[in-house]
Amino acid sequence: MTVATARRERLADAAIDTLAREGLRGLTHRAVDRTAGVPEGSCSYYFRTRQALLTAAVDRLAELDAADIAALPAPPDPTELGENDAVEALARMVERWVTTGRVQMLARYELALEATRRSELRVMLVAAGVRFRAIAEGLLAAMGAAEPARQAPIFVACLDGLIFDHLAGAGALELKPDELRAALRDLLRAFTGPGRRAD
Repeated sequence: MTVATARRERLADAAIDTLAREGLRGLTHRAVDRTAGVPEGSCSYYFRTRQALLTAAVDRLAELDAADIAALPAPPDPTELGENDAVEALARMVERWVTTGRVQMLARYELALEATRRSELRVMLVAAGVRFRAIAEGLLAAMGAAEPARQAPIFVACLDGLIFDHLAGAGALELKPDELRAALRDLLRAFTGPGRRAD
């Protein structure tokens, strides 16, 4: 990794932290410089405009999400995926995003709200979410869903709602590990039926 690439990544991470802490209004080049602990003007040097900074944040979120997904254990053959395997994989992902990945999720929600007013940002976020919808489609197909391609975006939306409520929703949902797994099992069965097997 070159020095320039490392600096851009550091600034993109700082932009995500700033979004999570201060929201879109607090996202300025100077604020990102302060968060990253770099000389003033560094952020504007690498990301000349606010749009460029937002794009960097979305791209970096996608990279971090991909790393999270790659870190999850997965069976070598999707046809061997059991219900318990699927529930555990989903639970680990949700637990990651409401704990150590909390900043990423809060930044994503800030961006999603801004995307309702900025079509170009919405396009970027939709494109970044393609990976999740594809993974969800594969999971649902492996579990015997009738129409995985159609169901996958809805399944992802349900998971996202669960995470959002935990982090920021009025319901203040805080599920214990066993409660989370029971909820995810219910959700999975709602899309696939009773599942093929427990293990």
